[in-house]
Amino acid sequence: MNIYILSINSRIYSTNRLYHEAVKKGHNVRVVDHTRCAVVLGEEKRPQIYLGPENITDGVHAIIPRIGTSVTRHGAAIVKQFEMNGAFTTAKSLGIIRSRNKLRTMQILARKRIPIPKTLFAKDTSNIKEHIKLLGGAPIIIKLQEGTQGLGVMIAESKKSAKSIIESLYNMNVNIILQEFIEEANGQDIRVYIVGNKIVASMMRSSDEEDFRSNVHRGGKTESVTLTEYEKKIAIHTSKVLGLPVCGVDIIRSKRGPLVIEANSSAGLEGIENHTKVNIAGEIIKYLEKNVRRFRK
Repeated sequence: MNIYILSINSRIYSTNRLYHEAVKKGHNVRVVDHTRCAVVLGEEKRPQIYLGPENITDGVHAIIPRIGTSVTRHGAAIVKQFEMNGAFTTAKSLGIIRSRNKLRTMQILARKRIPIPKTLFAKDTSNIKEHIKLLGGAPIIIKLQEGTQGLGVMIAESKKSAKSIIESLYNMNVNIILQEFIEEANGQDIRVYIVGNKIVASMMRSSDEEDFRSNVHRGGKTESVTLTEYEKKIAIHTSKVLGLPVCGVDIIRSKRGPLVIEANSSAGLEGIENHTKVNIAGEIIKYLEKNVRRFRK
């Protein structure tokens, strides 16, 4: 197969692993910086995709998008064009956009009856106290609608600090969501890695003493975890309803059961591969091999 990995840097761990696993299996692989790509529309022939001056439209069988948060819209547009031109993708453009917007993600999961933390979205600064009360009172979690690796996630310990932070963000026209604080989660969450709507690896992540966020990029620690059947079910269901056959799903454990807090269309491989010793990059390439031929038929 001819495979493009859409990534800004071939030296990133996940990109490098995917590249070498694909090459090892005999495929033609190229890392394409999607931020340098342009699409030309309106010609008689189908739209063309250019990387700088080079036309890279034809001959690609599959793409593996590794789209950063800061370039989500541009990256998703490039993914969409490859889709429309007949390339198979491990993450569809719509799934990328859905998962990057935390409010949209929560709306979809709630509609599909997938358990999530109590979540509130508003713009009215005059009712902040009532909003905090609806979430069960302080502390509460404040999240930017678009963010990853724990960036843009804050905890407000008191009503006073919550009101101050929320008012400041509203006045700056920053889109946020508010969520209940799950105390019993104790700064832990579970990362479930899904490939082809099947769970290939999972691990527990714990925050360090100085940060409530459990992301490995924020210094979180990892440990082994055994998923319950219900946790497996909601993780797989999340990947399906968001349209992300390859993704990371994050779950926290609460008194009322597991709750899905996020899905990541470009989930990192380094932490979970190093901890579980599972060759996730290889599983992703196997998924492409299994599905590209069927897709093209």
